[in-house]
Amino acid sequence: MQRALTSILRLTRPWRPLQARGCSSVGATGVPEIQVHALAGRDQGITEIIMNRPHARNALGKVLVSELLEAVAQLREDRQVRVLLFRSGVKGVFCAGADLKEREQMNEVEVGVFVQRLRGLMDEIAAFPVPTIAAVDGFALGGGLELALACDLRVAASSAVMGLIETTRGLLPGAGGTQRLPRCLGVALAKELIFTGRRLSGEQAQALRLVNHAVAQNEEGNAAYHRARELAQEILPQAPTAVRLSKVAIDRGMEVDIASGMAIEGICYAQNIPTRDRLEGMAAFKEKRPPRFVGK
Repeated sequence: MQRALTSILRLTRPWRPLQARGCSSVGATGVPEIQVHALAGRDQGITEIIMNRPHARNALGKVLVSELLEAVAQLREDRQVRVLLFRSGVKGVFCAGADLKEREQMNEVEVGVFVQRLRGLMDEIAAFPVPTIAAVDGFALGGGLELALACDLRVAASSAVMGLIETTRGLLPGAGGTQRLPRCLGVALAKELIFTGRRLSGEQAQALRLVNHAVAQNEEGNAAYHRARELAQEILPQAPTAVRLSKVAIDRGMEVDIASGMAIEGICYAQNIPTRDRLEGMAAFKEKRPPRFVGK
């Protein structure tokens, strides 16, 4: 309960505008391995984090993880962000998982430190205060699927390939996979997929409810991204504070018994009562017009 209260209180701290849309670290090629784009027009409120490490198929190396951590930390302070979308700038791949070539150069202590940092990244994504969506247009293996699992919603191309394949490499999922997959699919099915290291297509993943939507891939290789944007556009018109508090209530409520979960819901609901958006929603309903929510 204390953890839930802490999360709720974090939502009420003052927001600060994001000062920069970039990261200070750069990859081996001398350019950033991610780009952060705030969309405009009818997509205003959607921010994208684009992974772009083509020579390593977006494998999670030290620089990429550092840049992702920095971007997530900055964006969580930006009140203009209403939906955060993760996608790839590399055709045919979302994220190939851990950078095993880089991992080979680490000693055992360094491996432990890096995996802890990677686990921290997934936790930060999972705790992000607004809805997060993973657009999986290609391979999402190992840590790549763990990144998608840390997001609230997942959209995949039907031809995408995903799986927690660590056992086929003499490893086990170490960035939340053993915890988030059973919470998503149930214990028995998660064990089957992890024990076998099985790979699933996007279509199979949707059948198992691992992803929310699966769509036929297009020639550009970005069909999942376009469907993810459509999903984000459905979220944008809704009251921002109510959406954020709903996320807290669901996420924290799933960690406790139902009685405690109901108490968490009550705390969240009470925080929403004094908001201007709640009054606006009631006024719009009475006046038979679309509401104009401002996030206050």
